[in-house]
Amino acid sequence: MKKQLLTFGFLTSLAAFGQTFTDDFDSYTAGQKLCPQSGGAWTTWSNAPGGTEDVLVSNADAASGANSLYFATSVQAGGPTDLVRNFGVLNTGQFEMNFNMKVETGKAGYFNLQRNATIGQVWAMDCFFNDNGTISIVNQDGLNFTGATYPQGGWFNFKLAINFNTNHWEVFIDYLSVGSFANPINQIASIDIYPTDQNAPYSCGYFIDDFHYEITPYTLPSLNGAVNGLVFDQGLLAGNIVTPQVTVRNLGTTPITSFDVDVDYNGNTISQTVTGLNLASLASTTVTMNGTLTIAAGNIPMVATVSNVNGGGADDDSDDDSLTINLDPLVPAMGKMVVGEEGTGTWCVWCPRGAVFMDLMETKYEHYWAGIAVHNGDTMTNEIYDAGMGGLIAGYPSALIDRLPEVDPSEMEEDFLARIQVAPKAVITNGATWNATTRELKVSTSANFLAAANNNYRLGIVLTEDEVTGTTGFSQANAYAGGGNGTMGGFESLPNPVPAAQMVYNHVARAIKPSFTGYINSFPGTVNIGETHTITATFILPASWDETKIHIIGLLFDPSGKIDNAGKATIPEAVTNGFVTGTDVTAGLNDLSQVDDMVQVYPNPATTAVSVSLQIKEQSEVTISVTDIAGKEISSKNYGQLNGSSIITINTSNTPVGVYFVNVKMNNAVTQKKVIIQ
Repeated sequence: MKKQLLTFGFLTSLAAFGQTFTDDFDSYTAGQKLCPQSGGAWTTWSNAPGGTEDVLVSNADAASGANSLYFATSVQAGGPTDLVRNFGVLNTGQFEMNFNMKVETGKAGYFNLQRNATIGQVWAMDCFFNDNGTISIVNQDGLNFTGATYPQGGWFNFKLAINFNTNHWEVFIDYLSVGSFANPINQIASIDIYPTDQNAPYSCGYFIDDFHYEITPYTLPSLNGAVNGLVFDQGLLAGNIVTPQVTVRNLGTTPITSFDVDVDYNGNTISQTVTGLNLASLASTTVTMNGTLTIAAGNIPMVATVSNVNGGGADDDSDDDSLTINLDPLVPAMGKMVVGEEGTGTWCVWCPRGAVFMDLMETKYEHYWAGIAVHNGDTMTNEIYDAGMGGLIAGYPSALIDRLPEVDPSEMEEDFLARIQVAPKAVITNGATWNATTRELKVSTSANFLAAANNNYRLGIVLTEDEVTGTTGFSQANAYAGGGNGTMGGFESLPNPVPAAQMVYNHVARAIKPSFTGYINSFPGTVNIGETHTITATFILPASWDETKIHIIGLLFDPSGKIDNAGKATIPEAVTNGFVTGTDVTAGLNDLSQVDDMVQVYPNPATTAVSVSLQIKEQSEVTISVTDIAGKEISSKNYGQLNGSSIITINTSNTPVGVYFVNVKMNNAVTQKKVIIQ
């Protein structure tokens, strides 16, 4: 290979079989803009060499020689810098890029790879050198590579090696591999080096030196099927059941009409024959495997292989017949299920975001996730649940993961992954009996304790329904209509509002018993390991509810009001588990709404006192407690047996300003009223 040294400070080589480019920046004049000195080797995002986006050559620090490039957030007037090197569109063959880099201590670095020749259309990947010394590589199509580290405050070499034929992207730090991935966007056209402010509040500050890349083109043989992708929609969690999706690409000149594909993982193989194709040269097809695989703990490879292309046995290039991804999943705590509660409403223009991410979490973590959509101000509202949820969130849509502080629904996964590793106090099991004629559903929720507990823990029962549809009142306001606010699971293609006929609502909270914070007498004063305690509740399902779409969710609350654990079952699953006799939290009452109607709290907001008005229809033992939004009990008093009209005054003169709940227990049923103290 003949190399020609040019006067622009970089080394380039071109041949029919490849291209090499190197720039150490040492022949340039420090303090001057780079692009005009590079003879066209470099440009900017706006293709304006020498403009405000252009970077200054620096002699402040270097990995070799005297010069390097320094990038910092808003480092110059009109900035920040936005430096681009074009590669040409690459989607076959191999590409290898490396450069020396120094990220200043406490600061961050960044670059991205653009997919298309026209810059700004699709980001093939974003690479963040985070201020804590970690590396994150992401894109909007699902790429998420984390866990690699780099040395802050010192020079290191970063290398990215890509085999487009097999969609194998590998990252190296100081020439040692730190991991690999398959990229859903398996094409690049340029690099953009840009000191993004996405790492705020930490700003970017980093040097780059000795930039180098090599391109090795690929000559298509006659017949060649290549495995170009291996993914699954489910999350990487030990125990998750996943359905692999294999992308096969025609890297030959002959159309592909059929092939066999296998996926091997942890000693298990699922196979599929694909026929009836007419896959043109360089085109791809994605095969969703008919079988499933269960993710196991530990670092175990999953391998997809294509064979018997066009029924002819081996194809003309065996090097790209298989693709390996290494899976090292997160391991959930034994018996753990995490609860996601989303505040939503058909009137809320941003709430489609919540619907999309709730469904995404269900898809990714079905066996470890219990999703509950708590509606506000629409025909699907459960007033008791809505009141409790409203006291914990500031707006809509919002989400609570195990009753932790609220997050945006798009951020639920981070809290989920943290909570799924926290060992629960007890494993929750739901049992049931179901009478299809009377539509009576009797539910038992049992807690089998793995650790000692006390009577500050509580149990509760929730019913949710999927695939809820209707006419009047079921249209959904939609801020994403027209795409002006970005893509959102297809809502960008729907009108505002979305007509009821096009809406299907999942995870709808239909009932919660006995209250938003659970049953206060769920357990004795001391609960030992191995003990099982049960509450029961009776529901009469309205005819409009589809019992085949109902989920029973049993909740275990800890003393702080967080959800310690949950259990989820369909009605048939709960019937199979069997109904277990326990404390009936609805004894003496046909429906909790009756208790709710008997109680009024005023004034609201209140200052020095709150009055609780009771209109009791049958003699009941009454206990009234006040809790804060975290579930901490402020006061509690048993008023004995009451009947008829009563007014009870609670002194709040020494109660700090805030949101509280007045919990009124009548026999074994509890209702809850939100009150603001000011």
